[in-house]
Parts: sequence; C-alpha cells; structure tokens
Amino acid sequence: MKGFKWTMAAAFAAGLASAAPMPAKAQAQDSIFIPLLSYRTGPFASSGIPIANGMRDYLEMINQRDGGINGVKIVIEECETGYDTKKGVECYDSLRSRNPVVVNPYSTGITLQLIPRAAVDKIPMLSMAYGLSASADGNTFPWIFNPPATYWDGASVMVSYMAQREGGFDKLRGKTLGLIHLDAPYGKEPIPVLQAMAEKYGFTLKLYPVAAADMQNQSAIWLNIRRDRPNYLYNQGWGAMNPTAVREAIRNNFPIDRLVGVWWAGGDDDARAGGAQAAGYRSLNFHQAGTEFPVIQDILKHVVDKNLSRVDARSRVGENLYNRGVYNSMLMVEAIRHAQQLTGKKVVTGEDVRRGFETMNITEARLKEIGMEGFAAPVRLTCADHNGHNRVFVARWDGTRYVRDSDWIEPIRDVVRPLIEDAAKKYAEANAGWPRRTETCDQRS
Repeated sequence: MKGFKWTMAAAFAAGLASAAPMPAKAQAQDSIFIPLLSYRTGPFASSGIPIANGMRDYLEMINQRDGGINGVKIVIEECETGYDTKKGVECYDSLRSRNPVVVNPYSTGITLQLIPRAAVDKIPMLSMAYGLSASADGNTFPWIFNPPATYWDGASVMVSYMAQREGGFDKLRGKTLGLIHLDAPYGKEPIPVLQAMAEKYGFTLKLYPVAAADMQNQSAIWLNIRRDRPNYLYNQGWGAMNPTAVREAIRNNFPIDRLVGVWWAGGDDDARAGGAQAAGYRSLNFHQAGTEFPVIQDILKHVVDKNLSRVDARSRVGENLYNRGVYNSMLMVEAIRHAQQLTGKKVVTGEDVRRGFETMNITEARLKEIGMEGFAAPVRLTCADHNGHNRVFVARWDGTRYVRDSDWIEPIRDVVRPLIEDAAKKYAEANAGWPRRTETCDQRS
C-alpha cells in the first residue's frame, strides 16, 4: 500500500480546502433531492449508461407508482462526470447547496476526493460496493456507506471460489492467481487483501495493470498472462476494458470459466463481446439479473411503458448492470424511508438519512414487500459496520444472460475485517484533525 498515506492526505487537504460551509437554502417542503453523478459519455459509458438508467428508473417508479417516498416526491437530477474525478467534484460542488439527502459518486476516484467533504457538508455518501474499502468502518467514516460488500470482501470470495473449485484451501498452495485490473484507484483496491491471502494460503499472486489508455489494446498484457499461465484470473476492470479482456481471453485460449470478474465486470455487453465462446464467463454478484421480479415489472409498467425512461430498448431492462442501478436506488429509498420513520418527518435532511443508513435492516420480509424477493440478500448496517460484508455469489454468462452459478459465498471476515480496521486507523492518522464520530450511535432499527 505504498503511497496510500500521501494520496489520502492530499485528498483530505483538498477536500477541506474546498469544503467551506455554504449558506443553507430552504429545502422544498414537498420534495427530496437526490442527484445522480452519472457518466453516459466517455470510455466508461458502456458500463455507466445501464447503471444510470436503472438508478433513475427506480426513483421515477417510486414517484409514479407511490407519489414519492411516503408521498414525498423525489427530485432527480443527473450530472455528467464522464467518470472524470475533476468533473465529478465539480458536479458535487454545483449540487450540494440544494441540500441533497445522499450523494452517489459512482467512481472510486471521485469517492476518494469527496470522503473528506461528507462530514463537513453533512451529506451521507453511498458508494455501493465500490470506493474505499476501509470506509466500511463507521467509527472512522460515520458519513460513508458502502454496502453490501467491499472490494476486499469480493477478493476474499474470489479466493474462496478458487478453493471450492480446487477441492479446499489447502489445494491453493502452488497455484497462481492473476489480477488483471484497471491501473487506477478502483483497480488497485483488491491488492492488499489478495496479497495477504496469497501469503496465508500459499498461492502466487500476479498483477496485470491495464492503463486507461490501453483498455482496448491489451495485447502486451496478455502476452504476460500467456507466459505466466495463471490458474485463475480475477478481473477488476471497468468500461471498455472488460469486453476487451473477454475477447483476449478467448483469443489467447485462456479457459473462459477461470476468468472471473468483480461485480463491476459483469455487464451484459462485456460478455456479448466474446460471442458464443464467451458462454461460461463468470462474475461475482449480489443481485439477480432478469425482469421476472415484481420490482422490475413495476418499472416496466410505470416508467418504461410510459416513455419516462432513457433506456434505448425495452430489452435492456433487466440486464445485470441495469439491475445494479435499481439495487443502488433501492438502498437510498429504504434509508430515506427509515429516516422518515425515525424522525417522524416526511421531508428529511442528510443528517436524518445518515441515521437511516446506520440503522438499516432490510430483511427477507422487507425485500418481499418491495418486490425484490429472490432478487438480493438481506442487508443490515450498524454504527460500526457501514457495509454488512454480505455474501456474494458467482454468476455465469449462459450466452444470453447472467445466471446464478454458485451458492452464496461468505467473505473471509477474519482476514478482511482486521485489514479494514487497520486501514481506517491509518487513514485517520495520516490526516491530522480527521473528524471522528460525534453523533450518538442510534441503535434503533
């Protein structure tokens, strides 16, 4: 993790420098503002577009079907970042005076820049299964939430999956795991956990960084992969990198069933790029694809069929990353709904919604109530744990869609949690004056 201290300290200093309190504007008494930092343009648009569509459509469905959250309309506004950190911060600065109740950076780079701002501006940040893994520690990061699993959880699940395939953790000794990853903060996130687990279980870890400029030209990287002959490849890619990796795996005769993507490397277009030979490509996941769930049917009825969606084709609804956006917005709506219950207010603030996240408990029964039975696993957050470290399953591309291909797999918590606590402590120590928790830990759920 060399360079971690400098990078985080620089982000902290930059964040405080630009986070001067702004005059509070009166919030509309009949609405709740949720901005969406999206990227429908640029080299990551193929991944960003379906997510943005899913996020927007779920929120619009709540407005159309229910009249908002408990009757309070959601004001939805997108700001185009192009997955560029500077543009993302500019989006945030242009929107924060309007009292958003939650912010979604949808980029690890943007998240790292905004983490120091959250406590100052009192706006909770949802970095759903992305961003800084250490921010799962709610004592150090009381305004940041990253359910249902961190990248470190995902990396540990990948190792567990390897062990299942090989016949036990003891069979990992002498094996090689390659990590092909975007050479950016997002891509580097799983490295500390994989290094720790390689030492623990005796396998060799090989790193294959892909520069953003080379996402569609990975020939040199795959020459190295052919030379090293890893037993498995874990893909921490995004945007145009993912379909290229699938095509290169096929071209280089790498066993497609041993190329496993993190949940962000599981776009339908990622797999389609490999044609028929891509059947068998795998990706981690924490929700289902498809349209058979009542929540997706309601989106089709109340949003898509009324031409209120930005999807370019009805068939795109239900794709994996579209459903990822739906899941993301569900978390926001449930946190807001819970904040309303806790406070007795209909129009809640960012401070209220932070409490809603910290006491979130989405049970099986609740999932059924909101049309998501079988769609995802329950998730519960606490003051200390802003992630939940939920189980993950492996999905397989069957040639037309992603289908569940494994049981739910638990993260290896005895490895992940101490690393998270240590990284959170180092983050605070590296940033003098880091604002620790001042809010009362609300244990109600």
